Amino acid sequence: MSIYEVGFKTIDGEETSLAAHKGKTVLIVNVASECGYTPQYTGLQALHAELEGKGFSVLGVPSNDFGAQEPGQDADIKSFCSTKFSVSFPMTSKIPVKGDAKHPLYAFLTQNAPETGEVDWNFEKFLIGKDGSVVGRFKSDIAPDSPELRQAIDAALN
Repeated sequence: MSIYEVGFKTIDGEETSLAAHKGKTVLIVNVASECGYTPQYTGLQALHAELEGKGFSVLGVPSNDFGAQEPGQDADIKSFCSTKFSVSFPMTSKIPVKGDAKHPLYAFLTQNAPETGEVDWNFEKFLIGKDGSVVGRFKSDIAPDSPELRQAIDAALN
């Protein structure tokens, strides 16, 4: 199975998949509104805005799996992200990213990443190459503007 075949809902409730991003580099991040890492939205939006024209996108994936730090409904999450952080990158509906109820998107990511296994916390990042492969995995404490992440994104874009 290809990552492009995994379906999910957008934050607006529309059925979609990563097929719309085929041939692009995508950074998939499980996000939460009440986490100590929530300020990373600023850096994620900056990356998205800077590199969108070069075939890059951030995909935010709200999840309430860690410390119940994403308690809101999709409309609340969307409002929070747009008003507090001017988020314009696509976001999914809130989904589980670990455990038995893990969404198929995260089953794919955690089984096919360079480092396999469960997501540890909010704002963990998976970098998808233009060919749909998972080319990088970055823990929560790797900021969007870190040299390590930026080098991996630039390499995936080139």
